[in-house]
Formats: sequence, structure tokens, C-alpha cells
Amino acid sequence: MNSTQTESPGANNPITKILSWFGTALGQLFISVLVPAITFLVLWQGYLFLQRAAAPQIVQVLVAIVWGVGGVALLYVVTNWLVMKLPKKIARTLQPFVFVGPAVVIMGWFLAVPVIRSLIASFKNYLGTEWVGLENFKFAFTDPRMLETFRNNLLWMVFGTFFSVAFGLLIATLADRSKAEVLYKSIIFTPYALSFVGAGVIWKFIYTYKGTGIGIREIGLLNAVVTALGGTPQPWLNLTPWNNFFLIVIMVWLQTGYAMVILSSAIKGVPAELLEAARIDGANEFKIFFSIIVPYIKGTLLTVTTTIVIFSLKTFDIVRVMTGGNNGTNVIANEFYLQSFTYNHAGRASAIAIVLLLLVTPVIINNVRSFNQQRRGF
Repeated sequence: MNSTQTESPGANNPITKILSWFGTALGQLFISVLVPAITFLVLWQGYLFLQRAAAPQIVQVLVAIVWGVGGVALLYVVTNWLVMKLPKKIARTLQPFVFVGPAVVIMGWFLAVPVIRSLIASFKNYLGTEWVGLENFKFAFTDPRMLETFRNNLLWMVFGTFFSVAFGLLIATLADRSKAEVLYKSIIFTPYALSFVGAGVIWKFIYTYKGTGIGIREIGLLNAVVTALGGTPQPWLNLTPWNNFFLIVIMVWLQTGYAMVILSSAIKGVPAELLEAARIDGANEFKIFFSIIVPYIKGTLLTVTTTIVIFSLKTFDIVRVMTGGNNGTNVIANEFYLQSFTYNHAGRASAIAIVLLLLVTPVIINNVRSFNQQRRGF
């Protein structure tokens, strides 16, 4: 008996055929392209709305929050859905990137675009209308004022970093052996919690100089001490080149707490058995410190050092608040600010920004390499 195959009533329905086609390999490929494209289009239209809207500011803020949070959620849902359509082995490999991928892309966008635009602007004139070649970089490397900023940043990098790390390591080592460890560390760490502007205001009061004359009283703490001891008050922030070192003291005051906390954690990680074995072998505390503790925390020491070096290269707030870059205290970041907002020279400002980026980049790369080495060590 021959069986007759009967087709379902909706087999020839166009909608059914379309849905069946989406189940094929070609249909899946089409979906994987179409869905992200639609998602991107929706997010892009939201961006254009926020950019052009003339609505009240509160409305724009609310829309921005909904668009931002909703957009990220939609992007995750769509991407995760597409990944789950893949074979399980590939899906397990790609799924972690679904979580971090959007954040990496957004961060890359916000980091890459300004760098590219600054690089282009660095080859143009102060209005950004004409190409001037390497003139702005010639200014950055030959102008006497710029050479002064390089010298000052070098002072900040060498002396500021050295004393911050040295004092942080010393205090971390000594405080760990004290019963009042928490109290001492809290006092030393407190300055790090201050803003750089706030620190500048505090130390400006310390260095204040009122001048000489009848009825003039020194209100600056340092000059008050000098006067009480029978000395002559000094304009500390005008004494070139020593004023640079007076400013570097503020950096050391701020960064010592950071170095102390990080290095203290590393020192606590040194095995007690190793230290005890060294003492049994007759090693004194000085030798234990330099032969065992310092080599053991070398990776952490390098990380702390490079982090403070980066801070010293991009220091701005302290100089801006204390001296404004005058009297031989100018630094690269402050000169960038002056060229950009005081002299309105976008080309020179962009060239200085690129130079600063090039100075910081090797330190960041070294930090990443050190981190990877430590991770492989574990």
C-alpha cells in the first residue's frame, strides 16, 4: 500500500518559508549581520537625538541615562544571543568577551579618538586651518620655555619618585613592627586622600611670604618658624631653582602614603620562615632587608615606582595652584594648559599632548609587562 505524503496546510505559506529560510546557514549568517546592524542603528539614532535635541536639560539627562544603560543592556543581549547560536565549544570561548567586549570597545573609542584628533591637530596651525608640518614639534623641543618644562619634569620624576618610594618603603617596614601600626599608617596615608588642588592650597599657606615692612606679619607657617628662630623670611616659591624642590615636597607628601600601603602589603607577603631562617644563620636586620625583603617585593616595588613616575610626568594641579608655572617652575602639563586655553594655540597644545603621551607610554608598557610577569609567576 503506497503511503501518500500530505503537506501541512501552511507549507506553502510565504511566512512559513521565510521562517524556515532563517533556520538555514545562510539565514543564520543574515541574522548575525542584520541584528547587530539594527542595534547599532538604534543606538546611533539615540546619540544623534542627544546631540541635536533642544529639549530641557533634565529631559536630555533622563534620555541619556535610559539610552546609555538600555543601549549597553541591548548590546549585551543581542551579542550573547548571537554567541549562543554558535557551536558550544566556540560559544564557551567567546562568551567571556561578550561581557568585557563592549566596555573595551567603548574605552578604546574614548582613548583612540582623542589621540588621533590630537595627532592631526599637532600638524596644523593655531586655528587648525592649515598644515604646518613639524613646526609645532620643533617648538616643543627647541623653545627655551619648553626645555625648562622638560628639566623640571625630570626633577619631579627623579627626586619625587625616589623620595616617595624610599619613605614609603621605610615607613612600611618600621610601621609593621609597631603596636600602633594602624594609627601611624592612617596618619601617613591621609594626605593621599586629598585632592591635588587641596594639597596645593594647604602648602601655599605654608610657603606664604608677605614681604618686609612696618606692620607686616608673616602668616606662612614656614616663615613664621624661621622668624621665631631669628631668621629672615624668604619668598620660598620665588627662589629659583629651589622652588621646584619645594613643590616636589608636596608630591612626596601625597605619594608616600600610597607607596607605603602597597609596599606594606607586599612586605607582609614575605614568608616568615624565610626571615626566621636568615636570622638563625646570623643575618642582621639590615642584611635581611636588602638581601631578602627587597628582592622578594621587587615586582611590587617596580609597579609602585612606575606609577609614581607616571604621576610625576603628568603633574599639573600642584604647579597650577602654587605658582602658575612662573619663576622657573613650569611643567609639561601646565604648558599644555597655557597653550590651549591662554594662548589659544591648538597646534602647539596638541603637539605637547602627543609628546607627553610618548613620554608616558614606555612606562605604561613596562608596568603591563611587570604585571604579566607577576601573574605568570603565580
